[in-house]
Amino acid sequence: MSDVVREYGNGAVLGVAVPQANPVVEPELAALLPAGFSMLVTRLQGSRTDSRQRLIDYLINLPSSLESYDSARLDVLGYACTGSSYLVGADEERRALDAASARFGYPVISSAQALRRALDHLGARRVALFAPYPPFLVEASKRYWEAVGLDVVDCASVSLDTSDTRDIYGITTPLVMSSFSRLRWQDADAIMFTGTGMPTLRALVEVSSTTGKPVVSSNLCLAWAMVREAGGEAYLAPERVGEPLYGGWAGRIPV
Repeated sequence: MSDVVREYGNGAVLGVAVPQANPVVEPELAALLPAGFSMLVTRLQGSRTDSRQRLIDYLINLPSSLESYDSARLDVLGYACTGSSYLVGADEERRALDAASARFGYPVISSAQALRRALDHLGARRVALFAPYPPFLVEASKRYWEAVGLDVVDCASVSLDTSDTRDIYGITTPLVMSSFSRLRWQDADAIMFTGTGMPTLRALVEVSSTTGKPVVSSNLCLAWAMVREAGGEAYLAPERVGEPLYGGWAGRIPV
């Protein structure tokens, strides 16, 4: 927790680095963050023509994105792109984020790292993976999770007739739920919705209530991990039915 007295953000000021066209992270984190935590957003920059290269560019160009904060005093920075981590792997992800942390002087956590922390917290080793990605990125996500020691019992994705990862930004909850029916989740310890650009909050409430399984998402875990990294665990309400990891956020889901 910061000892700086502020008008806003006395719990912590959290930086969030968001993919350049992603319209989902800000409204979901605004619902997920407890009172006392403020959010300052910068955009990740990358190729506008090549989806694979764009996701890698986001990580390469992260220092430039963080320079835009100028003299703002952040307590934690959340890197809100899970796809980058899947393509470069956990080791390169860690090196890049550790280098950014050392340079700018605050912890930097990716959404993939936040998912790992949450799954460890839940004691989940067998996961059912639901993604909004084209096939190349679904396969990369499966490899990532298996490389860090998880057993991916099944994968399913939203049906999009495109290889452009930006098309996930048009997904809505009804499409998520109709596609989710293809996922074989019964033998998993937890269900994972991966991808910060896919709206998941209403789906989290519904799926966790109907399956009885722990259900996590990139944005949920990133909010949870940033608050905890900032020393704000006491701000997180106890977990409730339909609200995985911590409670109090479902009533703030934007309309």
